[in-house]
Amino acid sequence: MQVAAPYLMCFRKISSSGTASRHERNWKDIRNVVRITGSLFLGGCVFITYEILSLKKSLSLNTQAAQQEKLKSYIYVDTSSIEQSDFQGISDKVRRELHRTARRAFEASARLFRRPHDKEQYSLSSMEDHEWVQWVLMKNAQSQDRTVRLKAVEEMAGIHHWHDYQYRTVAQACDKRTTVGLARSKNTDLRFFLPPPALPKVDDNYSIEYGLRQLLSSLPQTELDQCVKYLTSLALRESSQSIADQRRGLWCFGGNGLPYAESLSSVPSEKVELSSLQALLKHSKIPTHCVKIVSGGGLQLLQRIYLLRKDAQKIQRTIVRIIGNLALHENLHSEIVDSGWIPILAEAMKSPYVIQSSHAARVLANLDRDSVNEKYPDGIYVLHPQYRSSQPIRADILFIHGLLGAAFKTWRQQDRDEPLDESAALEDDYTECWPKSWLATDSPDLRILSIEYDTQLSDWKARCPADNNRKSLDYRSRNLLKKLKAAGVGERPIIWVSHSMGGLLVKKMLLKASQDEDMKDLVNNTKGVAFYSVPHHGSQLAEYSISARLLLFPSIEVKELSTDSPELKKLNDEFLQFSKNKDFKIISFAELLPTRVGRMMKLHIVPLESADLGIGKLIPVDVNHLNICKPKSKDSFIYQCTLQFIHDVLAADTGKQ
Repeated sequence: MQVAAPYLMCFRKISSSGTASRHERNWKDIRNVVRITGSLFLGGCVFITYEILSLKKSLSLNTQAAQQEKLKSYIYVDTSSIEQSDFQGISDKVRRELHRTARRAFEASARLFRRPHDKEQYSLSSMEDHEWVQWVLMKNAQSQDRTVRLKAVEEMAGIHHWHDYQYRTVAQACDKRTTVGLARSKNTDLRFFLPPPALPKVDDNYSIEYGLRQLLSSLPQTELDQCVKYLTSLALRESSQSIADQRRGLWCFGGNGLPYAESLSSVPSEKVELSSLQALLKHSKIPTHCVKIVSGGGLQLLQRIYLLRKDAQKIQRTIVRIIGNLALHENLHSEIVDSGWIPILAEAMKSPYVIQSSHAARVLANLDRDSVNEKYPDGIYVLHPQYRSSQPIRADILFIHGLLGAAFKTWRQQDRDEPLDESAALEDDYTECWPKSWLATDSPDLRILSIEYDTQLSDWKARCPADNNRKSLDYRSRNLLKKLKAAGVGERPIIWVSHSMGGLLVKKMLLKASQDEDMKDLVNNTKGVAFYSVPHHGSQLAEYSISARLLLFPSIEVKELSTDSPELKKLNDEFLQFSKNKDFKIISFAELLPTRVGRMMKLHIVPLESADLGIGKLIPVDVNHLNICKPKSKDSFIYQCTLQFIHDVLAADTGKQ
């Protein structure tokens, strides 16, 4: 056995907040302050951590020095206000006590890590029971047996009674796999995680904008698709200064300028940063560019921005999306963990807001190769289970939003007449995402996924002109099928839940999958489809938008929703023929109330006749297009009917097996 740095305690200073004399300091208390703990490194190497805890305000840590040395096996103690003679006497006694305790720890650890975990075999009277448990858990967490590892991490995550020094000891001793496992365990104490390493120092002239531009310019600019080239060149060309210089020009409505160029006075730095981050997000979807981002210091730069922009949620979400894309590549996992992202993500997982916690959950799931086989590409979010769970998954429930929807906001509880602030909403049990809050509680044996994709009403709003060719149902369905396959969709029974245009995507994906031998499992395992106001035969919104030119240059997705769209008719005919030969259940909900469009107009976005697929059960509901997928409460008809549909479909499938 090798012992690293057995005597690395450094006493630089000792501070005293009181005026007690040396004789009033009880050596028995000093001995209670000094703790020596053997900790296990991967491979069996033990190091000794000396931690000095505060004692009745007589000793205090220099936290700045401890921060600098947090990755080493020793910390510094502030000793500024004790006389030199007092300091010398205390330090000598502490040093002797440390040496005696170290010898006992070496003997105990040698026996412990060479033999089975039978406490009765050893004379460990000097070791307290909770310290024995700590050592055994650390060893088991790094076992070659996966079952033993998972059990040890689960037990560690359930510990909430340890002292600070015990959590810090484990934090220093954990390997990367254990650290990720703890972050993905529910209710884990955040003291299990070391603070992120200090970020590289920058000079006074350094700016975040400059750092992002430098990172972007270092990435390969060849062999990129048009959209990545466009966004990259736009981010490199535009800056706070250049936009400010153009402030006397015309208001920018998209096109070649940044969408925030309408400001006639100044441009917030956050807006410029977001433009660069969105370009970087595109690069993070290219495997070879992910390596370049990491080697170019991207992990540290993104962490600096994340910590700086705590109030800019869109910036933080974009950054976590980038980290999630990097985490798709196992060769980058060590760099992500070493750069200090795990404690940040572990804290974000505890956020009461579903968007923050779900983005962090995606990153950690991609990092957790010990308990997760699937990988979650950008836009595929796990709503449940977000933490490690030993409960078998019975089926996958997939939620797909519609035009202008999103993975979370589409599925929120119906808005109240009088909006509540965030804190009041939480206290009132208002849910930002009912599939995560309600369905996961009523059916904990389901894996609940939410799929997100970008949509626009008008091509004026397109950030990238090349994106226009990617908005068709055909392109989107092929792209989403690849992502769902990576996420393991098709390996167990599937129920699709879709709103508006999302239902058209579901039909297109099933048809595409039926033509691909590699996707046959997804088709065969589809057991049910729930449609919320899906325009199977077109939408009045599309008709009005095109004929009245309510929107200039209607987007391709809007055009595809028109009643005279040949693609829409072909899709419906093919799906009807396809579904006759398949054994899955269909339920459709139709809106009966008009939806306000703008300030002056109300429309039935999807009329009853358009929501009627022609097969399955059709249920009209007295709600508008927006609220048909947003139940008022857990007891509402829409939610209870959907829940019953899911249970009936799975029960019928179980009966057939």
